Amino acid sequence: MEYASPLAQPAPAATAPITTAPVAPPPGVAAAPAAPRRGRSAPIWLFAVLIVVAVLLIGYFLTFLGPIASGVGMVLALLPLAGVLVAVHIVDRWEPEPMGLVVFAVAWGAIAAVALSLLVDLALMIVLPPSGAFAREAFSTVVQAPVVEEIAKGLGVLLILVFARRSFDGPVDGVVYGALVGAGFAFTENILYFGSTLIEGGVVGATATFFVRGLLSPFAHVMFTAVTGYMVGRAVRSGATPGQAIGPWFVGLAGAIVLHALWNGSAMFGDFFALYITLQMPLFALFIFGIILLRREEARLTRHRLGEYAQAGWFTTAEVNLLATPAGRRRAIAWARTLPGDRSGRMKLFIREATALAATRQRAATGRDPRALLEEREHLTRTVAARAALFAPS
Repeated sequence: MEYASPLAQPAPAATAPITTAPVAPPPGVAAAPAAPRRGRSAPIWLFAVLIVVAVLLIGYFLTFLGPIASGVGMVLALLPLAGVLVAVHIVDRWEPEPMGLVVFAVAWGAIAAVALSLLVDLALMIVLPPSGAFAREAFSTVVQAPVVEEIAKGLGVLLILVFARRSFDGPVDGVVYGALVGAGFAFTENILYFGSTLIEGGVVGATATFFVRGLLSPFAHVMFTAVTGYMVGRAVRSGATPGQAIGPWFVGLAGAIVLHALWNGSAMFGDFFALYITLQMPLFALFIFGIILLRREEARLTRHRLGEYAQAGWFTTAEVNLLATPAGRRRAIAWARTLPGDRSGRMKLFIREATALAATRQRAATGRDPRALLEEREHLTRTVAARAALFAPS
């Protein structure tokens, strides 16, 4: 197929032919198998490790900040986190990621990435020879922090690909997972910054820090790690296995480190507010523009894959237009609300299953998932069942 977007992916390989739809598709939700879960979630033991590390981090914060400063810092840090999560949810609406992976991504950033960064920082303080205060601070801010923190955060994106490769379908997924990891990291880091400035500078100091970190730059870490996720997503879309995605992961990591160093350097060596307006805001605008292009590319891919099913008789052309365009989805949900009993919920399920079907067929097209053909049949059964339930008599 052809991709019109500047961010387009290589043409996928040919897939297995689609079985022609029966004249009367099997009705009822009972015919639908359970949604396949293998390769779609992080293992329980990883969550257990995160819980243990979280307890240690809480002890660290209570020891060095105290309960009051830690509590105030957490409340303030929740505000930008909430805004970021809403923004990421909007980006992720086309094909929402499993909630378990969303929680894992945020938790990895907030717990594991922070803990790894603190441990490396402590080790470097012991190993590196003492130097001038300014030189040490400059190295820590512009070199050490970007490298250590982006590697720690990027590991979370890589782990999601390794353990949940069937929920990692392309660049948009990579951006979403990277953004969630970055949001979690920023949340915990903000607790430390807000709590520290409250102790050192009182309410005035904490307010100033909240203005800079919570209002001016809540998407900084989100944007950095999203670059890593984007490169991994591109590799995945073109058929890369987790092992083959290591190279693109390093490339994305390099981009994230450069952006992070540029951001930190502008705060330390230049006029932060001047550079914020002339450099950081255009970068953020470019980031938003890239997200829009990726969303459009995702819609085109969904339309193409569902169009293959329409040719085999599983959907009508009108249904594909409704399922694979944002405007069409809005019209379909609005129409379903007018049906007896308000069937908008069933319409949303139909849209969700059809989108998952298109993503699974794309995964089968790349050949990176041997089980994709089996899952494609499972998703087709679920989509047909959801469609039948939508149009079933009251």
